[in-house]
Amino acid sequence: MIKIYNTLTGHLDEFKPIKEKEVSMYVCGPTVYNFIHIGNTRPAVFFDTVRRYFEYRGYKVNYVQNFTDVDDKMINKANEENITVKEVADRYIKAYFEDTSKLNLKEEGMTRPKATDNIDGMIEIISSLIEKGYAYESNGDVYFEVEKYKDGYGELSKQKIEDLKSGARIDISEIKKSAIDFALWKASKPNEPSWDSPWGKGRPGWHIECSAMSKNTLEIALIFMVEDKT
Repeated sequence: MIKIYNTLTGHLDEFKPIKEKEVSMYVCGPTVYNFIHIGNTRPAVFFDTVRRYFEYRGYKVNYVQNFTDVDDKMINKANEENITVKEVADRYIKAYFEDTSKLNLKEEGMTRPKATDNIDGMIEIISSLIEKGYAYESNGDVYFEVEKYKDGYGELSKQKIEDLKSGARIDISEIKKSAIDFALWKASKPNEPSWDSPWGKGRPGWHIECSAMSKNTLEIALIFMVEDKT
């Protein structure tokens, strides 16, 4: 029997796979705007070990680890060096593999999606969130309305919305309904990569990308895609 700590309940639960003798793992990967540091290698080494253990126990493991290849830090880096965001991403993805090759990680059978290859999936999820009342558009940006999911938001971190509000550093403005609402889509600015969307040209917010990539690579049915507030 394998037991895994359940962050939601705080208990050790028996591991019961959805599919017999098959495990799906999605591990958040690095934002490739610079060389990796020891904090980036920790999850790579840890979850490589978890993967190897499941394989040792006879499970087929579908292992996914993404690259975030568009975000504020990458855009700033590109503008500083007068190159494209893609050039920044390509440089540091190459450096990532050069560094992690020394850690004896198992690359065979891994799926490594990039955020920029999954924009359509992000737009699909954001559109669903707006339709179901969890998100709203404002001046070309789209924000997740945290209060609409107050029964679930903060459960894993054991934080209450009231506490998050009191600690918020961003004032409520005419753009956002609440200081704790966060961006799912950002309207394009000069010298930024952008994609067409129902809300105008823009790019995804950091929070939505892993939802889309895990759904696309592991066929996960996200709660926001099926749950309706009406």
